Amino acid sequence: MTEDVRTYDLVVYGASGFVGRLLAAHLAEQAPPGTRIALAGRSRARCEEIRNGLPGAARNWPVLEADSGAPESLAELAAQTRVLVTTVGPYARYGLPVVEACARAGTHYADLSGEVLFVREAIDRFDALARETGARIVHACGYDSVPSDLTTLLLAERAGVDGAGGLRDVRLVAMARGGFSGGTIDSARGQVEAVGRDRSLRRVLADPFALSPARAAEPDTPQPRDAALPARTPDGRWTAPFVMAPFNSRIVRRSNALQNWRYGRSLSYGEVMGCGRGPQGAVAAVGITAALAGAFGAMSFPPARAVLDRLLPDPGSGPSAAARGKGWFRTVVDAATEDGRCYRATAAGRGDPGYAATAVMLGQSALALALDGDRLPDRTGSLTPATALGGVLVDRLRAAGHIYEVTPA
Repeated sequence: MTEDVRTYDLVVYGASGFVGRLLAAHLAEQAPPGTRIALAGRSRARCEEIRNGLPGAARNWPVLEADSGAPESLAELAAQTRVLVTTVGPYARYGLPVVEACARAGTHYADLSGEVLFVREAIDRFDALARETGARIVHACGYDSVPSDLTTLLLAERAGVDGAGGLRDVRLVAMARGGFSGGTIDSARGQVEAVGRDRSLRRVLADPFALSPARAAEPDTPQPRDAALPARTPDGRWTAPFVMAPFNSRIVRRSNALQNWRYGRSLSYGEVMGCGRGPQGAVAAVGITAALAGAFGAMSFPPARAVLDRLLPDPGSGPSAAARGKGWFRTVVDAATEDGRCYRATAAGRGDPGYAATAVMLGQSALALALDGDRLPDRTGSLTPATALGGVLVDRLRAAGHIYEVTPA
């Protein structure tokens, strides 16, 4: 079906979920007049309730029913829209039928996945089909992994303009105020359970190039191991393991390979969480490290997992509006290039990164796919934010109040 006969420009699938509601609210405020948007989910009544609480013309958005357990409903949904954006996770459990429906219909797709195993399977099963139909399948369009992906892209572009060669050593420090979402926790739990069922998946998760489009063609450049212990940076800041580093780093490396290693074949990329300086920073780093180790250890042990499930947030839950408003994120990325020059990229924004800021990132990604097609990179198939949306998304996020900048270091 050609785009000019699609009923909608954009459909939000999972609109009644916690992040889905935030996304719908962002689109109601930010989508240009005349943008044809619909809300979709398993329950028409719940989606109508969300729609009726939206401002202005958004109260007239159509509501559609679809269920990931009913592939025919997803096929019908995908065929009606130019873009389908989904917040229905864990994606390993619910996402593959949605990707397939979009790939078959030639419908652009965006999600919030932070799951290596899901993205790898989606690539293997549907990348070729999406390239054939012209669909852009864009994973990781939230806090995982937009700041990581776009800052590395901007660093490579600046180095290229300056004739500084490719990126050689890139280290990201994530700083944020906010909580872990129930959906993120459920996704982590799903990956732990998958590894428990199939030990061979450990090798996939351990491979720094697990999401590469051409694994055998990847360079031999050593990659830093995902941090497991507290550490201290040369400028005195304490760091801890960053829970999303194992996913974000693989997205960045996929972006590099999809662009014919535009960032450099000697790229070495790693991420940690910043915890501050002095004794307080050290205590925070140790506490975060211990909490992450304990949580993942408990997830691997069924009796402990049952206890953990009662303590952690449920999928679809999240903080109050006041708590979301107090959140923020700041991502600082230092890079050295092949000729020895150094640069620093910064991405920052207000709002809880896993909820408020993520709704902005996902919403602007969806609008870029729906409205900016002529300006987007000429790529289809299974993509990343940098390779599918690139500078168009950077401009949109800046206009929405986020900061993206690169300076010599």
